[in-house]
Amino acid sequence: MMRALVIYETMFGNTRRIAEAVAEGMRDGARVDVVDVTDAPAEVSPEVGLVVVGGPTRAFSMSRYSTRREAAHRGGRVADLPRGIRDWLSDLPSGEQPQAFAAFDTRVDMPLMPGAASRSATRAARRKGFTRTVDPESFLVEGYEGPLVDGELDRALAWGHSLTAGPAE
Repeated sequence: MMRALVIYETMFGNTRRIAEAVAEGMRDGARVDVVDVTDAPAEVSPEVGLVVVGGPTRAFSMSRYSTRREAAHRGGRVADLPRGIRDWLSDLPSGEQPQAFAAFDTRVDMPLMPGAASRSATRAARRKGFTRTVDPESFLVEGYEGPLVDGELDRALAWGHSLTAGPAE
């Protein structure tokens, strides 16, 4: 059975909930580890076949130290300030990455809002050498701090399942 690694960044808990739902959806096709970015490995083991990265969209992209600090001032978890998915991806060694890569984000439910952390993460992953990438996915929250929009956990479960489901018969 394939091994998969889901790495997430969260300030208000919404992205963690999506990461857990994505992982649950993946479990019928993979052994899945779910890890907060603060505990993520410096390198991805070659035994891992799929890396999934998720984080909140802040200032139309992946978070930076300044946007995490702003979220902390709004009541988010202070522990996540030093490192986000942008930093983790940046610190990965460059070169051919044999794993498949998928990214998701949580973002405010506003039509036509530009930018998404998942698209930025996918571009960063390609620069690091991930050649097999999946189209990024966004999950919606109500307002800056959440909660998740109704139905998003079910969508995350289904998206996770689609990442590890074999080809249709």
